[in-house]
Amino acid sequence: MKCDGADGGRQLTEGGPEAKPLGSTRVLQRSQPSVNMDNMENLFNPSLAAALKKLDPEDGEQIMEYFKTHALLSREKALLQASVREQKKLLVENAKLKKDIDQLRGQLQDKQKRRSAKALFSQAPPPHRVSPAHSTPDPTSPSGPAAAVPSCCPPPSVSSARPVSDPLSLGAESRIDASRLDLRVGRILSVRRHPLAEAMSVQDVDVGENSPRTVVSKLGWLQDLDQLPGSLGVFLCNVKASKMRGVASHGRLLCCCASDVITELLAPPSGSAPGDRITFLSYPGEPDGELSSKQRIWELLLPDLQVDSKGVANYKGSGFEVKGKGLCRAPSLTNCTIR
Repeated sequence: MKCDGADGGRQLTEGGPEAKPLGSTRVLQRSQPSVNMDNMENLFNPSLAAALKKLDPEDGEQIMEYFKTHALLSREKALLQASVREQKKLLVENAKLKKDIDQLRGQLQDKQKRRSAKALFSQAPPPHRVSPAHSTPDPTSPSGPAAAVPSCCPPPSVSSARPVSDPLSLGAESRIDASRLDLRVGRILSVRRHPLAEAMSVQDVDVGENSPRTVVSKLGWLQDLDQLPGSLGVFLCNVKASKMRGVASHGRLLCCCASDVITELLAPPSGSAPGDRITFLSYPGEPDGELSSKQRIWELLLPDLQVDSKGVANYKGSGFEVKGKGLCRAPSLTNCTIR
């Protein structure tokens, strides 16, 4: 038995193994209703299956299974294509969102920078500090050689010698370098051993002020202390006054140390005078009126105070300089520390 398609296509033939079980695709499409992809039992009209079995009792069931498998594959392909399109759409949206987030982050950082700069400029500038070398002497104080003679009066406090800067001034706490140290050339007027400590000595020092300062140093290792009077040294003058075994010290004498027993005084350049300020070319600025003990500025800067291979004292490669007169040096030591 033969069944011709409406378009004269291929035939469905009932017969032996050489019979062709596939009929006209167009005929099958006209005979089936709209496909419900969610219900595989109702994927094809039952009349279509009955017609195929009637046309080809042996292979009709296999033809229906082929149609169902093809329909399932088409459905899976459509779902996969939809998933790929959705994934591409999500990737594009994610890239756009990331770009928007980066732009917003940059705008926020710019606003924070402008706000910080505005807050800094709105603060008052730090008070002007007068260098001790150019301070006006008290007209009531003695002048000439008599001013260099140690008196029985107590040494002046740090606050009376120089104006104390406000620690909350702009940049006062953020700047931690050697420019905050008030280093001056001083002349040792007299030396005596500490009455309660053999390893210490007490010096009266002229650092360019109205009256000499008392400085306690660990110079007990020196056998010839009587040769120190008249010598020049480098003194840290804005440390907080403190008592050392009962004797108040108003400064610190800087020494070059290769070891605990190999030590010598740091020497200012020739031509220096008491009160000359020691500065650093790479670190300009005025020193603090008094170093804050809480900030521990001296302890933080101490590891970077060195004597190089040429014997020149420096802070991070910038030499201890007395402007117009030269650099401070160790008399004989090289590659050692300063303390």
